[in-house]
Amino acid sequence: MTEHLLQPSGVDLLHVHRLRFAEGAPSSLSPEERQAMNRVWDEAVQANPSLFDGPAVACTRLHWEDPGSLVIFWARATYRYRALRRVPGAPSVSSMFVCVVQPTDDGRLLVGRMSSSTAAPGRWQLPGGSIEPPPQGELLDLAALRSHAARELVEETGVDTPPEDLNLWLVTRGEHGNVGFLFQAPVRPAQLLHQRFAAQTASERTLGREPELDQIALVRSPAELAGLGNSHVDYLDPVVHRYAETVVTDQRLTTSTDLR
Repeated sequence: MTEHLLQPSGVDLLHVHRLRFAEGAPSSLSPEERQAMNRVWDEAVQANPSLFDGPAVACTRLHWEDPGSLVIFWARATYRYRALRRVPGAPSVSSMFVCVVQPTDDGRLLVGRMSSSTAAPGRWQLPGGSIEPPPQGELLDLAALRSHAARELVEETGVDTPPEDLNLWLVTRGEHGNVGFLFQAPVRPAQLLHQRFAAQTASERTLGREPELDQIALVRSPAELAGLGNSHVDYLDPVVHRYAETVVTDQRLTTSTDLR
């Protein structure tokens, strides 16, 4: 089954056991569409000078080869192409990103708030970021995504985790058909996470840079997430809900085993 990544209703949480990536060409644009895209992008940059037209990956479609086996078709693009979402009748542009599910030893989950220097100030999300295309001749594969996720985690939170210790947990499909690859990290003490984040943000500010995340929080339920206020990415509420269900299930299994 092949699906074009049109905007779904809500967020899909996909359980994937095998990923394969296939590079293709980006959607062709008419001169009018390209002109409109450039105009919208220039207006967005004027409103938020922190935006930059860096390299990015666009997801064009996905295909289920077998149950749990997903093929991702992608193309090289730049952030400018996301302005097409605001151009009536233009081709749909779906981005791809990685993020890290960082659990604590007391059953909570780390979330972070985007700082004023980012494209989405005040937005809560998991540590992570947009995927960049690999150099020509190199593969975009699960190993590359895992390395990218590990890099985002240490850059944003100060938590250094070997890529091989990150396990693919979920694939999400949400607003604009955006596709996210969620990797679960090993459990860490809550106090350690706060210490690492404080050290990382202090180091960034010493170097004259604004951290990507200006605050972290540890939540164990959608209700606690809602208590943070402000905005959050579309996938965060269903992911926190799924994580809470997983923790409860694990606790029941542990209790059942202890009673034997």
